[in-house]
Amino acid sequence: MLARKRRRMTLASLARASGISVRSLTAFENGHKTPSPESLFSLASALRVPESFLNAEPIDDLQPDAVSFRAPSKMSALDRDAALSCGSVATLLNGWLEERFRLPRPDVPTFPHLTPEEAAEQLRARWGLGEAPIPNLIHLLESRGVRVFSLPSDCRDVDAFSTVHKGTPYIFLNTQKSGERGRFDAAHELGHLILHAEHRIPHGIESEQEAQRFASSFLMPRAGILAQVLVNASTDRILSAKRKWGVAAMALTYRLHEMNLLTDWAYRTVAKQLSQMGYRRSEPGGINRESSQLLAKAFEALRPQGVTVKEIAEAIDVFPDELNDYVFGLVPVALEGGREFVASGRPGLRLLK
Repeated sequence: MLARKRRRMTLASLARASGISVRSLTAFENGHKTPSPESLFSLASALRVPESFLNAEPIDDLQPDAVSFRAPSKMSALDRDAALSCGSVATLLNGWLEERFRLPRPDVPTFPHLTPEEAAEQLRARWGLGEAPIPNLIHLLESRGVRVFSLPSDCRDVDAFSTVHKGTPYIFLNTQKSGERGRFDAAHELGHLILHAEHRIPHGIESEQEAQRFASSFLMPRAGILAQVLVNASTDRILSAKRKWGVAAMALTYRLHEMNLLTDWAYRTVAKQLSQMGYRRSEPGGINRESSQLLAKAFEALRPQGVTVKEIAEAIDVFPDELNDYVFGLVPVALEGGREFVASGRPGLRLLK
């Protein structure tokens, strides 16, 4: 069932692709019938997974009620189930890595009774961030024990989601967005972990708005923004400042208006100008997408040990290209002529003996 959901397939569509009846597929999924070797081959081919994935022990599913989805209104049930299935596979990879490395322990407090801005201020204080811009949000999250994985490109309709699984916080990000949007999505999901995880189901307009306000306050702290002297800032001034904070121009404009540093008239004027310049739908000349430092270091440390990408993929019963989808494209991929591209990274994790 997990593989079928991962591929956004209904029982009927899998039956057409595999040539196996819906009745038999239902019996396979319910455990009432074991597929023959021929059926197993047909299923693996239709689902584009190794046969070992279908024979493996069941994976603990991520439960929808315990997951926060960014922009859930845009998703169909198939989109949601595909993303959850990706998350489940990523937890397998995390477990494999935890058996071999001493990874950072989670330091993600929960502040369910604070306002989003108060929670952002408390977290900045706890993590010793002061009021300065955050150079790399993914690196910061990983240093605090949050496991950050990428979503495959076929999950492009899912912006991001987060959850706590077996005591470990996870954030999954869509790498098709701009660098600024990716940072805001990560901060938004951090807001769900801080404000909602383990206390109430993180669904609905109210919780999304709270996570949005947390992200804005966390990435653009009040004191730090006030120090920039951005009262009624011009469009050019905002474009300069947004690069300093690593946020979208429209997000900074909204934050300034929220802090009463832009009048209603100035806010509408700047927002209109930014929209005409293309900043409402994209981020011209934006920053690069952030990636995982933890995963890069892990793969770099494994390489001298003779652990291949194929072996890592086989350990979680997926193909190497599928593995690459979850790790920001950091594992070697084949290039023309038999060469490989290997992502750079500094070894800094200690292998466990």
